[in-house]
Amino acid sequence: MSRLQRLGGAIGAVWVAVWLGLLAGFSAAAAPGLTVAADGTLLRHGRPYRGVGVNYYDAFQRTVEVPQGRDCDAGFAILEGREIPFVRFSAGGYWPAQWGLYQTNRFAYFSRMDAIVRSAERHQIGLIPSLFWNLSAIPDLVGEPCNRWGDPSSRVHAFMKAYTREMVSRYRDSPAIWAWEFGNEFNLVADLPNAADHRPPVVPPSGTPTTRTAQDELTHDQFRVALKAFATTVRTLDPDRLIVSGNAFPRRSAWHQRAEHSWNPDSPGQFEEMLRGDNPDPLNSLSVRAYEPSDLDRLEAAVRIGKAARKPVFVGEFGVPGKPLPEQRERFAQIIDRLDRSGASLAALWVFDFNGQAADWNVTVGNLRREQLEAVTALNRKWNQEAVRTAGSTPGK
Repeated sequence: MSRLQRLGGAIGAVWVAVWLGLLAGFSAAAAPGLTVAADGTLLRHGRPYRGVGVNYYDAFQRTVEVPQGRDCDAGFAILEGREIPFVRFSAGGYWPAQWGLYQTNRFAYFSRMDAIVRSAERHQIGLIPSLFWNLSAIPDLVGEPCNRWGDPSSRVHAFMKAYTREMVSRYRDSPAIWAWEFGNEFNLVADLPNAADHRPPVVPPSGTPTTRTAQDELTHDQFRVALKAFATTVRTLDPDRLIVSGNAFPRRSAWHQRAEHSWNPDSPGQFEEMLRGDNPDPLNSLSVRAYEPSDLDRLEAAVRIGKAARKPVFVGEFGVPGKPLPEQRERFAQIIDRLDRSGASLAALWVFDFNGQAADWNVTVGNLRREQLEAVTALNRKWNQEAVRTAGSTPGK
């Protein structure tokens, strides 16, 4: 659907129709994105699916910054041309101050989000919006400490549910929306034995408070309450799509951190308990990362756990920083190989077209790390060919 604009001089009835159309969102005839079969198989257009995308972290955020950055349409065109099927992106501000446009002019805010969705539709790019990327942003925004993620009666939960309802109701009918994600790696700061040393940063010009306290430390139980509330809110509006936590692998001591605030290593059974617990129902996926050898060593185990739990595995981030020297190339090739052999359903390269990490991580078609995009394209082609052989027909993009 083309972008709706004010029509100067139009009669009142026409303007009302335009406004109601904007509120209604996108065509109800659209495809439902990614879904999960009863046995835990990830599906696209009703068929088993595997795909590798990219993190396009600031595809939306750059459009609400002052001064406003360039939009992502050219980037989506590049990805379409390289058969890279989806992006994961931050669908809100990182700092509290970056939620300013949402608070003061929602028409303008959602006009910018509309542009992202429509561009993705034009270029047949799937979207996985991560709604609450930074765990401290919403608590800071509403004037509560971070542990209120564990309080269903808090202002944090009220904001989280309201924003989730706005996003899901507005875009649930767009074929571009592949999944809904809660946030980014909340589990890594949970129950840290040295939590006082790792409280969220204090940056008052960006909207944070001037001090932090023990109430800004997060536990597994608290963020799991938030995850369940988020997923339940999504399910009231979107009964089928994939829902993702956005978590990394549990720390190797996560069970002991939760149980006794120690760094003692977990057993395989305790690892499984924490991986399942950090991705609770009604979330219908397991979310992990694949940067280090220790991540890769647990990837196949995560897929086995996912099959038992009937939840596909999403490797939400993977990558290798720095120049493509022989060592970096070998490391990246190993990650691609392990992703391929693991049986993970989805993975997303970190990070595409992000100037904020230009020195170490940013991958574009014009810099030295473009080889990583080429490897992603090659793996998608391999998986598509395998799907054709299995199903006897070309898989849906």
